[in-house]
Amino acid sequence: MKPKKLLTDWKEKASQLKYEIMALYWAYRDPRTPWYAKAFMAVVIGYALSPIDLIPDFIPILGYLDDLFIVPAGIYLAIKMIPEGFFIECRAKARTERIDSKVKWVMAGIIIFIWLLIVFLLVKFIWQIFQ
Repeated sequence: MKPKKLLTDWKEKASQLKYEIMALYWAYRDPRTPWYAKAFMAVVIGYALSPIDLIPDFIPILGYLDDLFIVPAGIYLAIKMIPEGFFIECRAKARTERIDSKVKWVMAGIIIFIWLLIVFLLVKFIWQIFQ
């Protein structure tokens, strides 16, 4: 496969994932979505929209695994939890409406909180070991 074609395919898939995330956001906000799907979608949307990754990209190999596998797998599973006909409506809405940037920063705050909690628990664990 030609490098130019490969790059075009990747860009197209990335753009498609962006709209799938936005469609999940609109499905999350709709009362027809089951509670368990909303709970799972909140994690997927928060992680995907957050400007901060749970696994930072500077960590060799692992940093990009979340972007390549975890996010698409989460999106796929979340879509499977929603009735297909209803999700088609959400996809159409995702093409015409945008997500407020304030939502993205709230999700970033949640990811920062998770990181701080992990660091706190790790320090506490290490502190207990050496006492």
